[in-house]
Amino acid sequence: MEERQDSMQNFHIDAYQFGQITISGETYQKDVIILPGRLITGWWREEGHLLQEADLVEILAAKPDLLIIGQGANGRMRVAEDVEPALKAAGIAWSAMPSAQACQEFNRKARECNAAAALHLTC
Repeated sequence: MEERQDSMQNFHIDAYQFGQITISGETYQKDVIILPGRLITGWWREEGHLLQEADLVEILAAKPDLLIIGQGANGRMRVAEDVEPALKAAGIAWSAMPSAQACQEFNRKARECNAAAALHLTC
């Protein structure tokens, strides 16, 4: 995983298409986590199409108000049962949806609150 920090800026998703996302003018072709002031690229899960608590270490530590999960272009990445209690214990609200919708939702919510996104770019 690689990280890009920008404490002066909240990231904005400029464009998304299957396998590719442009965030604040930079294009990425691997899954990403967007946190306030921090972008993690090359994010991958212990089990590729299953999001588990162990995959959310950076998000749980950052404690955003809201996590938007992009489940892939066709919504194939599932959310494991251990995710909801972990996020709830950290005080993080969340929602999961196909990645195109998640990108739009992130851009809307990032203007209103301390939002984060975990985005699967394919499937």
